[in-house]
Amino acid sequence: MRILALPLAALLGLALPAQAHEETDAPSPTQIVDEAPREEWVTIPPENLLVMTLAPATDGAELRVVIQLMPEPFSQGWVANIRTLARAEWYDGITVNRVQDNYVVQWGDPNYDNPEADGAAKPLPKGLEEVSESEYTTTLDAAEIEAVRRYFSNAAKPEKPEESVTVWRADPYARAHAFLAGWPVATLDAAPRAWPVHCYGMVGVGRGYSPDTGSGAELYTVIGHAPRHLDRNIALVGRIVEGMEHLSSLPRGSGALGFYTAEEADKRTPILTVRVVSDLPESERLAFEYLSTDSDTFARYAAARANRRDPFFIEPAGGADICNIPVPVRRVVD
Repeated sequence: MRILALPLAALLGLALPAQAHEETDAPSPTQIVDEAPREEWVTIPPENLLVMTLAPATDGAELRVVIQLMPEPFSQGWVANIRTLARAEWYDGITVNRVQDNYVVQWGDPNYDNPEADGAAKPLPKGLEEVSESEYTTTLDAAEIEAVRRYFSNAAKPEKPEESVTVWRADPYARAHAFLAGWPVATLDAAPRAWPVHCYGMVGVGRGYSPDTGSGAELYTVIGHAPRHLDRNIALVGRIVEGMEHLSSLPRGSGALGFYTAEEADKRTPILTVRVVSDLPESERLAFEYLSTDSDTFARYAAARANRRDPFFIEPAGGADICNIPVPVRRVVD
């Protein structure tokens, strides 16, 4: 699956609407990505991919969700726990327990942290790490800081000198945001502390009240408007790269926070298996890659997302929220 933009018309100057309609030869974001050189695509290591198989659809069709786990430097304690849980087959047989409209889908043991629980919680495997709240943010090294600054520099360069193009800007939640190693991140100081942000499809770790930070046994994904107020308050560990529709379309719960009530137990979707792709037989391994966020193509793609000039639009926005520039991801098919 590719996470791409709708077709656009142009990157050309701030024209009158009539002129914008004439700009039909400018590439759309989709075209820009499609024409990216092969060397600008980055392979996602199979160790960083999970395949989650849900109970089949009513017609018997397989329902599969693929999650890309976050690489260094972010959230590595929780990511390690998730691999441990998957390899212990702990996730097998859990369920989707909470679907809150315009917010999140959450899955885990139905008898853990669930207001409708009526049994003992499933024992966790040994070897899980207790991760500190300080790990919600990360201190970047010199190379990572330079990558963020390079993104800022590239983002400020318009396609044409007379244009004013901004594809990043401060927002109410951070001083600035950018992309680092294929992920949307934010920072409060140009310096070294940064964190991943809650965009649509991001996967996070459910937790109780502080100082609990969650183990990774309870996971959720964002299915609505980006809840950026959760940034730095809860761990983000990955994103859905395929099968999001199987989660976002689930029936909403009517209990507190979207939990399914006892009367809605039949709405809980069973999770049959969760596997790390690198553990699968080679013939069953899925392969994905993302467009390098350090590449020239990504800079052009982001500028196009921020400045829509196809005939539908009257005024290009001149900027974009970080969550409105989804990083292109595609499945690799032999």
